[in-house]
Amino acid sequence: MINYILKRLVASFVTLWVVVTVTFFLIHALPGGPFDGEKTLPPQVKANLEAKFGLDKPLSTQYTMFLNNLVHGDLGPSIKYEGRTVNDIIGYSFPASAKLGVVSVAFSVLVGVYLGVVAALNQGKWQDRLMMLIATLGITVPSFVLATSLIFLFAVKLGWLPAVGFDGPLNYIMPVIALAGYSISYVTRLTRSSLLDVVRQDYVRTAKAKGLSRSVVIYKHALRNALIPIVTYIGPLTAGILTGSFVIEKIFAIPGLGREFVTSINNRDYMVIMGLTIFNSALLIGANFLVDLLYALIDPRVKLEG
Repeated sequence: MINYILKRLVASFVTLWVVVTVTFFLIHALPGGPFDGEKTLPPQVKANLEAKFGLDKPLSTQYTMFLNNLVHGDLGPSIKYEGRTVNDIIGYSFPASAKLGVVSVAFSVLVGVYLGVVAALNQGKWQDRLMMLIATLGITVPSFVLATSLIFLFAVKLGWLPAVGFDGPLNYIMPVIALAGYSISYVTRLTRSSLLDVVRQDYVRTAKAKGLSRSVVIYKHALRNALIPIVTYIGPLTAGILTGSFVIEKIFAIPGLGREFVTSINNRDYMVIMGLTIFNSALLIGANFLVDLLYALIDPRVKLEG
């Protein structure tokens, strides 16, 4: 176990370094720069600004400086927002994305697993067809279409829910549904197919032959092993949702990381783009690492050392 964890940690740091390196050189290879906007700056002013942020130095020197700051936990200053650092932007924006993300992930898993179990236990019946219809709609309907439809119906027409903001429990309902729509559909299909495969295994037949009730066989024996593919999906799902959905946060005016990411790209704010990319990548790598560890807890047959 210890050897496996150490190997995965080393691999995770190498992966993160590759992401940092590729992102750094890609954004500097794009034409234009953070000071090439609609308003043309005088050459001397532009040169002074580039010198202030070290953009006048050779690219290799900038890369070395960035890595040195990164090792010390400093993601650098924002180029467009004077007096704000990337650490400050993440610290301010991430809590909103995290709150929305945690609720969305929990909602996706609970609803998706429930619908998948219902579909699997009623294979070929109307319940199965209804669950698959819901799952198909959730996958095919884009999140921004679902979001705008919810706003039109529940905020504009009925007036039941607030259209924008993130101030109270009611503000969570529409963003969570819009953000979790695709995930619910995917988890539903994954649960159904996985559970149907597990219930055909010999140990499930043995449990039935022992006279165990159907609920005990399904929920204690079959469902536990059927959850492994779902756990695999939950890792990247959690990282992706926690760092914010660009479209959903924009539509519902949620002050999260997604909105900051879009703004930083429009502003060509190199430091913010790098910081948010690194933060998102670290969460994704960490989530996948935890998923591998959860395998052994869910299914004792999984040996991490192997």
